[in-house]
Amino acid sequence: MIPIDTQNLFENIPEQLPDELISILLNQAGLRLERIVSKGHSSATDFWYQQEQNEWMLLIQGQARLEFETPSRKLHLNAGDYLNIPANIRHRVDWTSSDPEAIWLCIFYSPIQEP
Repeated sequence: MIPIDTQNLFENIPEQLPDELISILLNQAGLRLERIVSKGHSSATDFWYQQEQNEWMLLIQGQARLEFETPSRKLHLNAGDYLNIPANIRHRVDWTSSDPEAIWLCIFYSPIQEP
């Protein structure tokens, strides 16, 4: 029998979070699923993510604001909003709510290789 356990995205979140809490929920070739908990966190002023994988994200709780470098744009997100960030697009977390904390579900996946 294959053991199948249930877990809850809203559980096991410490009251105090000095840093974002990143939990890898699934990791296999070309695909990673993460739960990220942000409690008033943001990226450092001069830091930009520029990932080799695409990132699909869903904000399941709280609010957040993402900033994109080119073209310069800030995007406000509410619970339930989702978006797809293509690989190598420079972006950062500009702001996240702390009450309630922002809880993200993020899927990182490899771009399709063109023949």
